[in-house]
Amino acid sequence: MGEILYRSGALMKGYWKNDQATAKAVQDGWFYTGDAGYLDEEGYLFIHDRIKDMIVSGGENAYPAEVENALFGPAKIADVAVIGVPDTKWGEAVKAVVVLKPGETTSEQEIIDFAKTKIAGYKVPKSVDFTDALPRNPTGKLLKRELRAPYWDNKERQIN
Repeated sequence: MGEILYRSGALMKGYWKNDQATAKAVQDGWFYTGDAGYLDEEGYLFIHDRIKDMIVSGGENAYPAEVENALFGPAKIADVAVIGVPDTKWGEAVKAVVVLKPGETTSEQEIIDFAKTKIAGYKVPKSVDFTDALPRNPTGKLLKRELRAPYWDNKERQIN
């Protein structure tokens, strides 16, 4: 697993009027996508998640997309987002924010117990919040920064 880079004769020249973002994204002719992924033994590329969304808990990397996919197992869950929140012992802790389907009920512990059957222990959410809807932009993209903001509000940086 690593960051996906590429170079091509069709590589963009840069971000419009944003030299700083261009310098960060394009280095020595390589474009740093910000996506985490891997190549399988046949050379197929699999995109796993966004690097900036990765949660580092106790030195282990937890990718939210993997945890979210595991949590979608119970038919009770309509939508889910996984974020990293500050943790004094581990640096970050995995937190799930869950939207239940209409008329469904469950508990934080039931979701955590289910996750334990699907993924490694360090990836299992340490806590679960329930909400009516997840924040999305007009195109439907999940706005994880809005979910993370209240937890990191009084922190100097977005990593512990």
